[in-house]
Amino acid sequence: MIGILYSLLAGLVISVQSVFNARMTEKTGFWFTNAWVHGTGFAITLIILLLLKDDGLARLPAVNKLYWLGGAMGVMIVFSVTKGITSLGPAYSVALLLIMQLLVAMVIDSLGLFGVDRVPVTPNKLIGIAVMIAGVIVFKLK
Repeated sequence: MIGILYSLLAGLVISVQSVFNARMTEKTGFWFTNAWVHGTGFAITLIILLLLKDDGLARLPAVNKLYWLGGAMGVMIVFSVTKGITSLGPAYSVALLLIMQLLVAMVIDSLGLFGVDRVPVTPNKLIGIAVMIAGVIVFKLK
């Protein structure tokens, strides 16, 4: 149940943050906005890290170096979501984002990539994705 709540919260925050980023970009430019988003996020995270006295830095050498790219991917996420919302509007952009996210997550699951347990693709999953795609098409019809 807690995973469902966290996932719903993430969807809410991502949608609102994406609109905020697009509006800030209109006034300040994309690269300032991206620096602001990641800079304020870094500052808040650093404060929490220090308050919790987390020792994650000591364990960093044990992490696969490929996984260190998460921060760089964050820059790409903010860039692409902001540009998508600016071009398409929030609802259509986020709908497409969710479909792609689900497709890629299904590939990662089904192939067991990045150390996750393999989860087979089932007809129900394919039907679910098809329904989402059909929903976006219907949503976008004028």
